Amino acid sequence: MKRTRKIILGLLLFVHCALCALAGETNSMSVPVLVAGQNATVLKNEKLFRGIGVNYFDCFLRNLQNPPDTSYAAGFAILASNGIPFARFCAGGQWPKDMRLYQTNRAEYFRQLDTVVNAAARHGVGLIPSFFWNYSCVPDLVGEPMDQWGKVQSKTRAWMREYVREVVTRYRDNSVIWAWEFGNEFSLQACLPNAAEHRPHVDPTLGIATSRTSRDDLTFEMIDAAFADFAKVVRTYDSQRLIFTGDSFPRNSAWHQQHENNWTKDSTEQYGEMLVSANPDPISGISLHAYEVEDEQRLTQAMAISRKLNKPVFVGEFGVPGDTIAAKLNFYKLLKSIEDNEISLAALWVFDFGTQPNYNVTTETGRSWQLEAIAEANKKLQNAAAKSKHR
Repeated sequence: MKRTRKIILGLLLFVHCALCALAGETNSMSVPVLVAGQNATVLKNEKLFRGIGVNYFDCFLRNLQNPPDTSYAAGFAILASNGIPFARFCAGGQWPKDMRLYQTNRAEYFRQLDTVVNAAARHGVGLIPSFFWNYSCVPDLVGEPMDQWGKVQSKTRAWMREYVREVVTRYRDNSVIWAWEFGNEFSLQACLPNAAEHRPHVDPTLGIATSRTSRDDLTFEMIDAAFADFAKVVRTYDSQRLIFTGDSFPRNSAWHQQHENNWTKDSTEQYGEMLVSANPDPISGISLHAYEVEDEQRLTQAMAISRKLNKPVFVGEFGVPGDTIAAKLNFYKLLKSIEDNEISLAALWVFDFGTQPNYNVTTETGRSWQLEAIAEANKKLQNAAAKSKHR
């Protein structure tokens, strides 16, 4: 009788553990992350949140390409000392060559990514990883043309799903991860009337294809299908965090590119239609990149659409080149537009990225005033959020 009872208890324990493991595969634990609130707002720790961070584009990539380079740690310390709450970064390779470590030694690849994530956590800087920064990397990695982003059974999409599963399940219980993002400005490559002139780069030394054809020309349908698939995979393993595409504003002619293959300027209604379709469910936010003062009006329109959809806006990039008086004026206009339009999240382009000296912002360059400006803006936004009640 005692032996039978032990067997039954053992079976019950096994079933309980199995159910817990299954729950762990399909959901995430409760951690303080960014989630969607009412009326297209963002909540952090159940409180209204608005914040301006930076793009720390290569904080992981620099280490992936040159493992001794751990300068990202000092960078996170600088961001923390300037009151910068989060950083958007490239969470993978720019080129297939960059992903060789992932293919040959996955444990070491993730150990290196862990060190970046842990460094950000030590300094209290949140992270928004952008999985597939360069749209040609994954298709080139698996030996397919770009059009396979649109095929659910393709090697490209299968590789995407596997990588997303590994990254999300590894970090979903880590509060330093604030949100998930697909990639960078994929839709700007879609339905180009002169697509043949803008096919992906060719350079065998980077592990990419040696030639390109019309099958490397992307369409909105291909990209939107990949966006939706990405979000479904994320939601399988993380039910909470915000999910963004990483796109810019639709081109001024995006609707006409898709429907008429020309550069005719879209109407306000057509702009709205393209903005909605570029952020398909279950994508939970609207992605925009703003570099022109004229983007102020489009930000206002985007916020109206975001409230209808109840999807908060993330201006994943904003900035101006140079350090002239005119550049400073334009920067402050963009920053004010982000504040006045009640944008929930925005990220300056770009922190500590010497490859783009006209945009590079560090405490040691003449553009350090931009860090000071967004630090002050964050104080105002936090004070305003503390006085508000999310509806």
